[in-house]
Amino acid sequence: MSTFASQFEVHLYVFILAAFLGLEVIKRVSPLLHTPLMSLTNAISAISVVAAIEIAGEGRTVLSTVLGTLAVAAASTNIIGGFMITDRMLKMFKKREVKTKVAK
Repeated sequence: MSTFASQFEVHLYVFILAAFLGLEVIKRVSPLLHTPLMSLTNAISAISVVAAIEIAGEGRTVLSTVLGTLAVAAASTNIIGGFMITDRMLKMFKKREVKTKVAK
Protein backbone atom coordinates (compact mmCIF):
# COMPACT_ATOMS: atom_id res chain seq x y z
CA MET A 1 0.00 0.00 0.00
CA SER A 2 2.89 2.34 0.65
CA THR A 3 4.03 1.94 -2.97
CA PHE A 4 0.65 3.17 -4.22
CA ALA A 5 0.70 6.11 -1.82
CA SER A 6 4.21 7.11 -2.83
CA GLN A 7 3.38 6.80 -6.55
CA PHE A 8 0.24 8.84 -6.02
CA GLU A 9 2.20 11.54 -4.20
CA VAL A 10 4.77 11.71 -6.99
CA HIS A 11 2.05 11.96 -9.66
CA LEU A 12 0.21 14.62 -7.67
CA TYR A 13 3.45 16.59 -7.22
CA VAL A 14 4.19 16.45 -10.96
CA PHE A 15 0.60 17.50 -11.76
CA ILE A 16 0.76 20.51 -9.43
CA LEU A 17 4.14 21.60 -10.83
CA ALA A 18 2.87 21.22 -14.40
CA ALA A 19 -0.22 23.27 -13.58
CA PHE A 20 1.83 26.14 -12.13
CA LEU A 21 4.32 26.02 -14.99
CA GLY A 22 1.54 26.00 -17.59
CA LEU A 23 -0.15 28.94 -15.91
CA GLU A 24 3.06 30.97 -15.91
CA VAL A 25 3.80 30.16 -19.55
CA ILE A 26 0.32 31.06 -20.75
CA LYS A 27 0.17 34.31 -18.75
CA ARG A 28 3.28 35.57 -20.55
CA VAL A 29 2.09 34.86 -24.11
CA SER A 30 1.51 37.92 -26.24
CA PRO A 31 -1.88 38.24 -27.99
CA LEU A 32 -0.22 37.77 -31.40
CA LEU A 33 0.90 34.29 -30.40
CA HIS A 34 -2.48 33.26 -29.03
CA THR A 35 -3.64 31.49 -32.19
CA PRO A 36 -0.54 29.28 -32.59
CA LEU A 37 -0.70 28.47 -28.88
CA MET A 38 -4.35 27.41 -29.24
CA SER A 39 -3.37 25.14 -32.11
CA LEU A 40 -0.75 23.50 -29.92
CA THR A 41 -3.18 23.00 -27.05
CA ASN A 42 -5.69 21.48 -29.46
CA ALA A 43 -3.04 18.96 -30.51
CA ILE A 44 -2.31 18.12 -26.86
CA SER A 45 -6.03 17.69 -26.19
CA ALA A 46 -6.24 15.34 -29.17
CA ILE A 47 -3.59 13.16 -27.53
CA SER A 48 -5.66 13.25 -24.33
CA VAL A 49 -8.73 12.07 -26.26
CA VAL A 50 -6.84 9.09 -27.68
CA ALA A 51 -5.59 8.12 -24.22
CA ALA A 52 -9.05 8.55 -22.69
CA ILE A 53 -10.63 6.40 -25.41
CA GLU A 54 -8.07 3.71 -24.66
CA ILE A 55 -8.81 3.86 -20.93
CA ALA A 56 -12.58 3.85 -21.44
CA GLY A 57 -12.36 1.01 -23.95
CA GLU A 58 -10.37 -1.33 -21.75
CA GLY A 59 -13.35 -1.88 -19.49
CA ARG A 60 -11.31 -3.10 -16.53
CA THR A 61 -13.65 -1.55 -13.98
CA VAL A 62 -16.82 0.48 -14.12
CA LEU A 63 -15.00 3.42 -12.54
CA SER A 64 -12.27 3.46 -15.19
CA THR A 65 -14.88 3.26 -17.95
CA VAL A 66 -16.90 6.14 -16.48
CA LEU A 67 -13.84 8.31 -15.84
CA GLY A 68 -12.48 7.52 -19.32
CA THR A 69 -15.80 8.50 -20.88
CA LEU A 70 -15.86 11.75 -18.89
CA ALA A 71 -12.28 12.44 -19.98
CA VAL A 72 -13.25 11.90 -23.64
CA ALA A 73 -16.16 14.33 -23.25
CA ALA A 74 -14.05 16.96 -21.48
CA ALA A 75 -11.13 16.79 -23.92
CA SER A 76 -13.50 16.82 -26.93
CA THR A 77 -15.23 19.90 -25.56
CA ASN A 78 -11.83 21.53 -25.12
CA ILE A 79 -10.85 20.74 -28.71
CA ILE A 80 -14.11 22.05 -30.16
CA GLY A 81 -13.94 25.22 -28.06
CA GLY A 82 -10.30 25.71 -29.03
CA PHE A 83 -11.12 25.49 -32.73
CA MET A 84 -14.01 27.93 -32.31
CA ILE A 85 -11.81 30.45 -30.50
CA THR A 86 -8.97 30.00 -33.01
CA ASP A 87 -11.38 30.59 -35.90
CA ARG A 88 -12.73 33.70 -34.20
CA MET A 89 -9.20 35.03 -33.62
CA LEU A 90 -8.22 34.41 -37.24
CA LYS A 91 -11.30 36.28 -38.45
CA MET A 92 -10.14 39.30 -36.45
CA PHE A 93 -6.95 39.47 -38.53
CA LYS A 94 -8.67 39.31 -41.93
CA LYS A 95 -8.90 42.52 -43.89
CA ARG A 96 -12.38 43.92 -44.07
CA GLU A 97 -13.83 45.09 -47.32
CA VAL A 98 -14.58 48.77 -47.45
CA LYS A 99 -18.04 49.44 -48.82
CA THR A 100 -18.39 52.60 -50.87
CA LYS A 101 -21.69 54.23 -51.60
CA VAL A 102 -22.42 55.16 -55.14
CA ALA A 103 -23.93 58.65 -55.43
CA LYS A 104 -26.96 58.90 -57.72
